[in-house]
Amino acid sequence: MATATLSEVMVPASRSLAGKVALITGASRGIGRAIAFELASRGATVAVNCRSNLLGAKEVRDDIVESGGASEVFQGDVSENLGARGLIREVIDVYDGIDILVNNAGITRDRSIRKMTDEDWIDVIDTNLNSAFYCTSAALPSMIERNFGRIINVASFVGQAGNFGQANYAASKGGLIAFTKVLALELAKYNITANVIAPGFTATDMTGRIPLDILEQIKQRIPMHRLALPEEIAKAVAFLICDGDYITGQQINVNGGIYM
Repeated sequence: MATATLSEVMVPASRSLAGKVALITGASRGIGRAIAFELASRGATVAVNCRSNLLGAKEVRDDIVESGGASEVFQGDVSENLGARGLIREVIDVYDGIDILVNNAGITRDRSIRKMTDEDWIDVIDTNLNSAFYCTSAALPSMIERNFGRIINVASFVGQAGNFGQANYAASKGGLIAFTKVLALELAKYNITANVIAPGFTATDMTGRIPLDILEQIKQRIPMHRLALPEEIAKAVAFLICDGDYITGQQINVNGGIYM
């Protein structure tokens, strides 16, 4: 059975992202990859960011282009300020602006508080939280000039409920939620919305490293008894971008009911 190209996927005109430029950080795999494909299917030009997985990022770009979309790879380390702001400048130089920013880049360094090192803490906070500030603050002038912007911060239910051995991750994701609320307050007058997607356990490389017996225990904690698919997270992101004109400062929990 032939696969439809992006140009053949019917999207209502009111929900089309044609003419919009979307930057997704950490888009070479997992949730970021799925978001890149979803936004491309709706007509967005997609800037695919990666830090080190250049091969994966190029595969995402190539798949989008081969399906009739527009995309390019932008390598850069968003966990440090010069790298993040340089990335934003490069995307703006290429596309003359950014309309949609998805702060998705994230890592884990799981240990109990008693065993967690300073490096474990700093690496996670830099990648998961500080990167969102660096990228957002650099992208805002372009959005304000266009009087349009959609900012999506990918947090986690762990930032809401906590999770054993993830103090650094929970702090970074909880910080993202609070950061988003301030963005929403400050940017509404510029027609810029800011919202959070808070996934639960999702079938990505990150959960793929969990031992099978532990993973089965996790599934039993989830009312729907399964992990989320990355594509399910991506559809929630697309909803906020395409249909969420009057939604800002909010969290959409895509977690199978593990946190309510």
